[in-house]
Amino acid sequence: MTGPELLVLWDIDNTLISARGFGGRMYAEAFRTAFGRELRGPVDLGGRTERDVIEEVLRRHDIETTEEARRLLSDALGDSFEARRAELPGHGEVLPGALAALEHFAHDPRVHQAVLTANLASVALVKLEEFGLAHLVDWDVSAFGDDHVDRADLVDVARERARHIRSFASDEVVVIGDTPHDVRAAAKAGVRLVAVATGRSSRHDLRSAGAQIVIDDLSDLELLVGGVWAS
Repeated sequence: MTGPELLVLWDIDNTLISARGFGGRMYAEAFRTAFGRELRGPVDLGGRTERDVIEEVLRRHDIETTEEARRLLSDALGDSFEARRAELPGHGEVLPGALAALEHFAHDPRVHQAVLTANLASVALVKLEEFGLAHLVDWDVSAFGDDHVDRADLVDVARERARHIRSFASDEVVVIGDTPHDVRAAAKAGVRLVAVATGRSSRHDLRSAGAQIVIDDLSDLELLVGGVWAS
């Protein structure tokens, strides 16, 4: 074997950071910009890919789900986050242990780490830049919510993008996330998983979804590292 032994793929929202409803505000603003009317009802982000969420929002508002409509809303969403990026830290925080965990794996030559997130690539970059975490992950290997509708397919996107490093087998890929969507995506992709109960899903929810390794949060670095290597 040459190169790192593991490819570690991090979810962002409620795994590394909390933004406390900021995404919902940006959706309302973006929808108004894109279509000139108000968004009806809340947007359930909850670990689903941005492409999936955008298609549901369009259907709910009786807008044909054409490529142009999807592009209008996704571009407006990215623009809203960019325009209001300075407000983001005031609406959230880096979750306990996240910075130390990212720094640990960034300095471990056995690990290559990237992002696997439901966010649009542009939105993911804004979030981690504003919270001071962006320099610790490989953006060229990362997979985003505008890459595919199905979160499980994002795992293959990341693995393909990592081929210039080396070909990572299924048991050499670890997803770290906080929702049943992360759990099911890892299972469907046939890769390993560490679930963290830092979002809306409890330990019971995550275990019921199929997670074998569940930790309360990232603050116990030794427990997290053990989970990553054991998963």
